[in-house]
Amino acid sequence: MSTRIETITVALAERSYPILVGPGALTAPSLVHAVGGRSAVIISDANVAPHWLGRVRAPLLAAGKLVHEIVLPAGEATKSAEYLVSLWDKLLGWQCDRKTTLIALGGGVVGDLAGFAAATYQRGVPLIQVPTTLLAQVDSSVGGKTAINHPLGKNMIGAFHQPVAVFADTDTLSTLPDREFRSGMGEVLKHGLIVDMVEFAQLERDLPAILRRESQALTRMIAKSCAIKADIVARDEREGALGIRAWLNLGHTFGHAIEAGLGFGKWLHGEAVAAGACVAAELSRRLGHVSAGDVARVVQAFAAAGLPTRAPRLQGPAHYRELMAIDKKAEGGAIRYVLLKHMGEAYVSAVDDALVDAALEASFESGAV
Repeated sequence: MSTRIETITVALAERSYPILVGPGALTAPSLVHAVGGRSAVIISDANVAPHWLGRVRAPLLAAGKLVHEIVLPAGEATKSAEYLVSLWDKLLGWQCDRKTTLIALGGGVVGDLAGFAAATYQRGVPLIQVPTTLLAQVDSSVGGKTAINHPLGKNMIGAFHQPVAVFADTDTLSTLPDREFRSGMGEVLKHGLIVDMVEFAQLERDLPAILRRESQALTRMIAKSCAIKADIVARDEREGALGIRAWLNLGHTFGHAIEAGLGFGKWLHGEAVAAGACVAAELSRRLGHVSAGDVARVVQAFAAAGLPTRAPRLQGPAHYRELMAIDKKAEGGAIRYVLLKHMGEAYVSAVDDALVDAALEASFESGAV
């Protein structure tokens, strides 16, 4: 049975845009139609380009578009000021104008870097996201957050810049290494935990088919995950007074500390988010919001997806708090944590350091790291 392409809309009034999810999405005619100007720049990386760049380029050329290509080194280190400047240099050298569309073809690193370039080049040019990793398809390609890393913190330099469309082609996951695929499940499971336990239970049931990368299971899961994020973004695009969008950062405050503390790239983002979500669940239990059984269920779900559920000790809880103090949710020097009010509903709050330290100690993996 063939799997059809699903379409989800991010409802942002005149800046609304579609997310197409399913096999063959990156060759959908609407991708060419989304390029409004005469030229496009496809930005990809060395892992993705050999497999998929030609399939995006061909219909654009057939439509008479001028196409430039930039292939970056793969890896988290590319999401830096150095490579951002190199993108600007190429765009200026090609005399790209404000109607030139940047097409981000790759995972979250490419999407974030190309997105930030699109947000800043000539004060903003059109962006199309073509995410090729599960993590990017369910998370970073949707919602308009773009950024580069700073040595002191992940995603600390960036801008909001919504794409004109997102094309999440499940076929691209066929070339994704298993570790990268499982990393994406960290964000997928998180979406259920923060707003939709019915979906979380569905994911628990579907996990064997998902890990086999069955097309229908993947399309359903990714479309639902995108729909959850699209709804949150439509309600609170820039983490305003409602604070709802911050819920999407469940596990990220602890997770970003893990990534920075170990050195960016040693743990994949979804791995760090999974371990961070387990710490957040334990902290939520200590605050009296969820039960020990709930925490065990959270841990079991991430473990079944092949993700870490224990945090590396680094240099202990105090060092975690030093790293987390740089987090974007910190206010007035106070670290604000995304926690579970109950299973299926998140909230954001400051927490006493002693409780945080106790939750971390209970969540550390054995052995010093």
